[in-house]
Amino acid sequence: MNWPIGKASERSGVSIETIRYYEREGITPKPGRTAAGRRVYDADTILRLRFVKRCRTLGFSIADIKALLKLSRSQDESCEDVGAIGANNLELVRNKIADLKRMEGALQALVASCHKGQKDCPMLQELFAD
Repeated sequence: MNWPIGKASERSGVSIETIRYYEREGITPKPGRTAAGRRVYDADTILRLRFVKRCRTLGFSIADIKALLKLSRSQDESCEDVGAIGANNLELVRNKIADLKRMEGALQALVASCHKGQKDCPMLQELFAD
């Protein structure tokens, strides 16, 4: 069965613009076309879109997703290689969490410096400081 792009979007949970972007990036194959020139998507492409969406939800980059897709199609698929990509992404996520925690602390201190009735706002002063 083949579906138009709107149905492919519904079935995969991926927006129409994102589907087009994935096509341009070579993440999904170029779709077939109807006689009227409309894109049509098969079940395999829908599955691939769902896979990509899950990967993106977990923070994998487009390059990592391409590598994972390539490994999934390889005859000598190596779980070790897949795991290495996952471990690298996990490290990136942990670094982002650490950065967010630092930001949280800085923002807590800035917000705590604001008091009702104050003329000169310490938070604004700090944000404008060199």
